[in-house]
Amino acid sequence: MTTPDKTHFAPELHIPKGTMQIDFYRRLGATENFCFRNDDGSIHVAELAIDGAIFHLHETMRGALEPVSANGVTATIGLFVADVESVMQRAIEAGATEINPTTDHDYGYRQGMFRDPFGHFWQVQKKI
Repeated sequence: MTTPDKTHFAPELHIPKGTMQIDFYRRLGATENFCFRNDDGSIHVAELAIDGAIFHLHETMRGALEPVSANGVTATIGLFVADVESVMQRAIEAGATEINPTTDHDYGYRQGMFRDPFGHFWQVQKKI
């Protein structure tokens, strides 16, 4: 759980201008802390959290690109969870594309990777 007086990362994932829905993230298990919309109802910025891990969705601006217009991945989000398989399964059921199935690695992590509907890569993992 993130606390205000504790240093933590809060990734900002860029989404295309004009995005109206971010339901994928709710189906993944995220809760919405706030969402500011533009005059046309599209999302300007939203703050979400998965088990207390905060991240933001922001329409593209200041030269930032989202993965689709960048024609590639702009960053990979590492999400540490207690149950990698259940999060991977929930993501796939919500509309994500599996990149790597859940696997135990020699370096001591259990990991799986998916691409969300906006093109962001998520590496779901836990130490084993």
